Amino acid sequence: MDTNHEPTINLYRRARDLKGIKKILIASGVRYDIAVEDPRYIKELATHHVGGYLKIAPEHTEEGPLSKMMKPGMGSYDRFKELFDTYSKQVGKEQYLIPYFISAHPGTRDEDMVNLALWLKKHRFRLDQVQNFYPSPLANSTTMYYTGKNPLAKIGYKSEDVFVPKGDKQRRLHKALLRYHDPANWPLIRQALEAMGKKHLIGSRRDCLVPAPTIEEMREARRQNRNTRPALTKHTPMAT
Repeated sequence: MDTNHEPTINLYRRARDLKGIKKILIASGVRYDIAVEDPRYIKELATHHVGGYLKIAPEHTEEGPLSKMMKPGMGSYDRFKELFDTYSKQVGKEQYLIPYFISAHPGTRDEDMVNLALWLKKHRFRLDQVQNFYPSPLANSTTMYYTGKNPLAKIGYKSEDVFVPKGDKQRRLHKALLRYHDPANWPLIRQALEAMGKKHLIGSRRDCLVPAPTIEEMREARRQNRNTRPALTKHTPMAT
């Protein structure tokens, strides 16, 4: 693949020279994994074409889902961020990257989402708008969703199955982990962490993902349990 960005750089410069053009800003759509192959482009972008924030899409941090998306590892993101921050600082601009992530994509296990949530917390990202994967026509990911197979590789009876997160509860969990900081999501996340044997991630330490439940939360949970009645079946003895 030709990763020479010189034609694009020249196009940007010609556009800036047009009469009546004061500023051309790019907010998203940058293939950061290709841009890192030509730092000149990142310098041009950071110097002239970012209005404070630039959205890019690493999509995930873990190899499982990334391999199904044909996306690079986080090394490309880290390199792009390093260059972007350096060139922004050189021209005295305070500019930030806003990474975009997706949950419940084929190939994503619960552990992958926990690791992504830990990465977000470590880097102090608190996502407001998040998106669960939704199968759409003419997409490889949709084929994976419905067949559990990877069309990017040769498919046979021995081919590896693709894990697909399905069901309302699991999809809600994956989306909740993207918003680990929202108190409304903590009960669901705690329940999942305990089931995964990751109870050590619940607490007040810096390496914890969510805080432990408060006394009031525990009281409310007990009240709800007391108010829950088991469903009657033909095997349930009736009180006399």
